[in-house]
Amino acid sequence: MLALAASGLSMTAVGAPANAEPGGPTMLDPRLAVRTVATGLISPTGLAFIGVDDMLVLEKTTGRVQRVVNGAIASTPLDLAVNSGSERGLLGIALHPDFPTNPGVYLYWTESTTGTDTSILGETPLLGNRVDRFVWDGTTLTFDRNLIRIRARQEDAGQPARANHNGGVISFGRDGKLYTFTGDLGRRGQLQNLTCGATAACPGPPVPDDQFGGPAPDNAHLSGVVLRLNDDGTTPTDNPFFGPGAAMGGEVGATVQKIFSYGHRNGFGMAVDPATGNIWMQENGDDSFSEVNRLEPGMNGGWVQIAGPVQRIAQFKEIETTFGGRNLQQLRWPPSNIADSPQEALGRLFMLPGAHYSDPEFSWRWELAPGGMGFLNSRTFGPEFQGDLFMGAATATLNGGYLFHFNLTGNRRKIAVDDPRLEDRVADNLAKHEITESESLLIGRDFGVVTDIETSPDGNLSVLSLTNGAVYTIHRR
Repeated sequence: MLALAASGLSMTAVGAPANAEPGGPTMLDPRLAVRTVATGLISPTGLAFIGVDDMLVLEKTTGRVQRVVNGAIASTPLDLAVNSGSERGLLGIALHPDFPTNPGVYLYWTESTTGTDTSILGETPLLGNRVDRFVWDGTTLTFDRNLIRIRARQEDAGQPARANHNGGVISFGRDGKLYTFTGDLGRRGQLQNLTCGATAACPGPPVPDDQFGGPAPDNAHLSGVVLRLNDDGTTPTDNPFFGPGAAMGGEVGATVQKIFSYGHRNGFGMAVDPATGNIWMQENGDDSFSEVNRLEPGMNGGWVQIAGPVQRIAQFKEIETTFGGRNLQQLRWPPSNIADSPQEALGRLFMLPGAHYSDPEFSWRWELAPGGMGFLNSRTFGPEFQGDLFMGAATATLNGGYLFHFNLTGNRRKIAVDDPRLEDRVADNLAKHEITESESLLIGRDFGVVTDIETSPDGNLSVLSLTNGAVYTIHRR
């Protein structure tokens, strides 16, 4: 859970600090340093540069879009009435690819039903998560259109009310399409790979997903997916399930047509590789198997049947049945139902026509609580960092909020590793929130909860910290 993850084991720093401000983040690579460029933000979740030293920053709990100029809050171009209970709120921002020629600013947010900001879980519509387009006129943001409404309420019969796993990260790809991630929202239906609702596996009688019905993937149950939309909210005809959705027809078919990938749990980071256009996304586990995924059209990520590589299914089951809550945050489908072999797990997946399962490109055996992520899209740091992937933490309990650095292989389809322990692309860490076998990836610490990482117009790397209410810039020494 963002900023609310359970406490884990503390770790000592790997390497000596290279350069840092007193009491602030530290870079562990002697070639890099970090400075604070903005403070005073309230639970910031996303940023977008609209000019040099000029950015829009989202505030999760206030619903405000703040304009930060030269490190100071200059104005509030928009103030939305948000429901910020748990992981809801103002969550994601993306500028139109032709911005500012096309002045579209896209926001993912959870609306309040009271007309004011609230954190009361029931004060949001059923489809309270929404993606809207606003128009930037140089001073304010004006509502233009709604692209899609997504489920927000979690009030299942026999379940405690929750408001987590909303996802909320959005990004335009190099193809000009808007990629939108929403978490599983505690759902247990077809898009969570349960073909008979909340039963362990078919055959068996369908079990209603909740009091709103199910388990069909209709609009009220669209969760654990990455959607791919045109900039006006319509559905691209080259989406992987466009044809199968057309054959299904009706509301369900129209919804399926929007899906790029599914079978995801939850995550707080998504980034577009500037060299290839591939979409990368991190995915949080419950107590086991944090993941870094390269999304593919029609991909089924395996959740809830699989977390981590499918060949590690026994470890997934062992951890989830013996540690922590032992319920995968959902009482209807306990971890005792997890398959006993890779073959059994793969056989249970709900496969839309043309779908395929993909293992993560990298994972940790125990949950590491990953957060925001981004590519360095510049040469400012030198060729040894150009195009590399950086990822922060969704908890400050580990290294004060870690920062990891990943190289990609030559074809940029996999994570490159130097440590022989990582040749299987799995860090066999020893406990939840512990980094054994991934020490070589650690490049920074004390960033707090990282919600966004972007390349700034000057070519440096900007890191947004929710817990510190700050924007940091990483630069070459």
